[in-house]
Order: sequence, then C-alpha cells, then structure tokens
Amino acid sequence: MTSRERWLAVLKREKPDRLPMDYWATGEATKKLLDYLDCDFATMLQRLHIDLPVSADGVYVGPPIEEGSDMYGQRWQTVEYDSGIYWEPTGDPPLAKYNSAEEIDENYNWPSVDLFDFSHLPEVVRENEHRPVRGGGSEPFLRYKLLRGEEQAFVDLIENPEIVEYCLEKLFAFSYESTLRIFETIPGQVMITYVAEDLGGQSRLLYSPQHIHRFLLPGMRRMVELTKQHGSYVFHHTDGAAREILPDLIDIGIEILNPIQWRCAGMDREGLKRDFGDRLIFHGAMDNQQTLPFGSVEDVRQEVRDNIRILGDGGGYILAPCHNIQAVGPPENVVAMYEEGYSSGWQ
Repeated sequence: MTSRERWLAVLKREKPDRLPMDYWATGEATKKLLDYLDCDFATMLQRLHIDLPVSADGVYVGPPIEEGSDMYGQRWQTVEYDSGIYWEPTGDPPLAKYNSAEEIDENYNWPSVDLFDFSHLPEVVRENEHRPVRGGGSEPFLRYKLLRGEEQAFVDLIENPEIVEYCLEKLFAFSYESTLRIFETIPGQVMITYVAEDLGGQSRLLYSPQHIHRFLLPGMRRMVELTKQHGSYVFHHTDGAAREILPDLIDIGIEILNPIQWRCAGMDREGLKRDFGDRLIFHGAMDNQQTLPFGSVEDVRQEVRDNIRILGDGGGYILAPCHNIQAVGPPENVVAMYEEGYSSGWQ
C-alpha cells in the first residue's frame, strides 16, 4: 500500500497492510534527528516508514508585508529557548485598542482570500500522488487571541461577546472561503481537513461548554459540512483535557481526533476507545510531555505497543506524537517510536 492508501483504509475503517504513522516535530528536533541518522528529510521518512501527508495551501501574493509582521498586522520576534527558537508575538495586538465591534469594522481591514493564489495545487498533488493530502480548515480562536491579546480574549468572552462574535464571523468566513478554493482547485484530492481549536488544558476545558457552544460550534459545524461535501475527512485537533466536549464535537461531525494527550485528566486511552472508538479515528497518543523527551527507549517502545493494543483494537488508529517532537529529547527515542510502530503495526 502507498501512504495515501494506508491512511484511506484506516479512515474508511478498512484493514491496511500496516499501521500508518505520521510525523510532527519542531525544526530543531528534525535537524537533530537527521544528524543522528546522517540523512536528508526524504530519506528519513523512507527509513522510518512514515506516512506523512502533503499540505495543500494557498500562497500569499498580495502586497508586501512589513518584515516581522503578518497579514493581520501582528508583529513577531524570535525567542530562543533551551530546546529551540520559536516565533512569539510582540508589541500591541492589532485589535487591542478597540472597544466595540463597530470600531473594529470602521478601522480595521480584514485580509481577503483574494490575496492568495491556489493555481499551483494540481502540481503539488501530481508530484505527491502516493501521499495523503491535507488541505483547508480553521482555528479561529487561536487567531482571535493574537488579535486581541491572550488575556483580553478570555475577558471578551464575558464582557465583550459582540466583539468575539464579530471577529469569529470574519475569521470563520476567511477559513471557509480559503478551504472552498482549495477544494475547487483540486477536486476530490483532499483527504483530511483540519477543523481545529485548542479547547483543553492539562486538567480541564479552557472555556466553558456554554462558550464553546455559542462562539465556536456553529462556525465549526459549517466548516465540517463544507469538508464532507467535498469528500474530505474532518480532522479535529484539540490539545489537553477535552473529554467533556467530545460528544458535542462528534455531534457536529468530527471524524479524526488528535492528539490524544492521554496523561491529561479524563483522556485515558481505554475510556476514549470504549466510549468513542466506534465514531472516532484516533491520531497521535505518543506522549510528548514525558515518554518521548524523558523516557527510555524501552519506555517508548512499550507505549507504542500499548497504543496499538488499546487505540488500534479493531482498527481506527494512526500513530503520531501527541504534539511536535521537541529537541530536548533524544533522537534514539524518535527512532524507537517509528521502528516499533513498523514492527508491531502489521495487521
């Protein structure tokens, strides 16, 4: 089977030749792994039997953007941590100074999908016909927090709901139109579409269920409907302890759940598989807080076997780290994860 065929078999709840495996990592972690294996990225994917999707995204072709900024007017800077260099927002958030939706509407220019070109996507698909294609999706509250500032965004849910609703309508509309352009440019080729939002913290939801229902689920449902209309599977990403809201997410139509941070409260693998395994495909579950960075090679191998036994029972599992692999961990553990997944994941 090709990687595309392998993913599709799992998504259709059919039997693949072996367990599909995905790869998420920071640039520093990837470099560390490539140095350890003494090879390039493509060779690494082949050697470790990784079934990495290819991304189908638009390319920005609008007016030049000021260096250090993005098209929303948010400024960024590089910050060096012990395990790598990350882009972090800096300066005043673009919408922090406004006190009403009317003020924002009068003074702020929202980006348009017309600033992007999608004509290259058929060639991307042709060059990667053996790989699953990921395209489109949404994660608007992540952007909202950047536009308003992290703390103010949470305050707005209580004190300025009209600002939240106005901005999320704009952000969802952009995501919808961008996703539609992708579907129309490469019809029938997109396999997975990310309808995402980080809803969980380490021990509980980040937002009340009432706020999720009011501000997020209606727009997410519209994205889900668009995705299914065009034959793509709905890939939902939420970090953390999100079990409480899973039935509601299933009701709006999510099909793949990522990343399965099983050390978080309520996210035990046995319970998730028992209660939702007939309605969800599980993606991830290789712990990136303890096992991959700080465990032994045998700890990693055992976790792979446990994930296959629990989440893969009867099918419906794609092995991947539960977030980006970090450079703080040893590359031996990354290699062990994929080697064990390959050796233990045959049907």
